[in-house]
Amino acid sequence: MRLTVVIPTLNASASLAATLQSLGSFPAEVLVADGGSSDTTAAIATAFGARVLKASRGRGPQLQAGTGASESPWLLLLHADTYLSPGWESAVRRHAMDHPDRAGYFRFALRSADPHARRLEALVAWRCRFLALPYGDQGLLIARTLLQQVGGIRPLILMEDVDLVRRLGRSRLAPLDATATTSAERWESGGWYRRSALNLLCLSLWAAGVPATRLARLYR
Repeated sequence: MRLTVVIPTLNASASLAATLQSLGSFPAEVLVADGGSSDTTAAIATAFGARVLKASRGRGPQLQAGTGASESPWLLLLHADTYLSPGWESAVRRHAMDHPDRAGYFRFALRSADPHARRLEALVAWRCRFLALPYGDQGLLIARTLLQQVGGIRPLILMEDVDLVRRLGRSRLAPLDATATTSAERWESGGWYRRSALNLLCLSLWAAGVPATRLARLYR
């Protein structure tokens, strides 16, 4: 199975090493699409053997550039502050064999001992099961042919993950039997309820047609 992991980065030096280390030696290629970092992000990526690609800032443009620079038949879109649990490789291989026509996403977990984190994880599991709406911080495994079939990744600076998942639809999504653990910094610094409410507000405004450029200013 030829797999390229595409990681969009922007000043991700604090978290990128743990993310890259969690990948092990399985991926055929790790491609870091950097949006202009001023820290040691590029040096860390290079030290782990990743290929660094300069891209326009914004997760959508960065993911678009990264997926376009690879020729692997399978792609894993992964955030720079998210690391994968042991055994993720087996889950990915099984998915590729059993569901080549569907995109896969990992279980969501937060890197925090706060009880609020466990409640949020439960809510995300509910959202994925009943609304078929995994977010980018859960990772997305997708065949290149399927990505092309649904129109690729659009160059949105925010909501690029929701946009892609909505175009895939429930019938072309499947859970992976492994966990993606992501940083809880946004919730811990911004407040668990406030950050969750802000995420929900952005999603609602996006559904109502508010442009991603305006939402990005609110999301910060």
